[in-house]
Amino acid sequence: MFAALAAVHLVALLVGAAAGADGGAGAVAHAVVPATKPALMPVLAGYALARGGPPLVAAALLLGCCGDTLLQIGGDLLFLLGMAGFAAGHVCYLVLFARHGTAPGRARTAAAAGGYVLAWAVLVALLWPGLPADLRGPVAGYSLLLTGMAFGALRAGPYATAGGLLFLLSDTLIATGIAAWPQAPAPQFWIMLTYIAAQLALTLGLLRTTARTAPPAPTGPRPVRV
Repeated sequence: MFAALAAVHLVALLVGAAAGADGGAGAVAHAVVPATKPALMPVLAGYALARGGPPLVAAALLLGCCGDTLLQIGGDLLFLLGMAGFAAGHVCYLVLFARHGTAPGRARTAAAAGGYVLAWAVLVALLWPGLPADLRGPVAGYSLLLTGMAFGALRAGPYATAGGLLFLLSDTLIATGIAAWPQAPAPQFWIMLTYIAAQLALTLGLLRTTARTAPPAPTGPRPVRV
């Protein structure tokens, strides 16, 4: 269901970008996009719970749904509130990585931390002049938390690591649009493609990690019909 919903949403973004707001196909696409976007993360959260994942995974995804919905409505205040929703989701992921992840070796951790911090600092420095003054502080703070989440995902295996990096890429595409950088054709398609892949990879990675670290089921004598 999640794969089908994601495919419909992404195709609608492409059709809407190609057809514009006018015309039958464009009108349908522009109606499908806002209808499917808020449904993506709840469906993925349901899948995570059905697979026995921790409720905190579903909480992170539902907080992402809140962020998706608020950003979709638009407006400066709702943009900040949507950013706060995503930030709360990143905190959930960080707690899960700390509980269930495995720390890499010290040398690898130090090298990775340096790389992530350097990437964050360079990106913020490049974006800073183009960001509206009232968004500079929130974007810098949020991006630092996001970078921390992506770094923490290293504890949860390759799927989660890829998810953290894709989340960084997706939100970087949003930030470059706010800073009025040149955009690729159909920018919303690329933002949502990387975002959907990020949330899916984080979910799959955490499902694998939490299953591996879950305590064994209690064993005892089998009940006997008397």
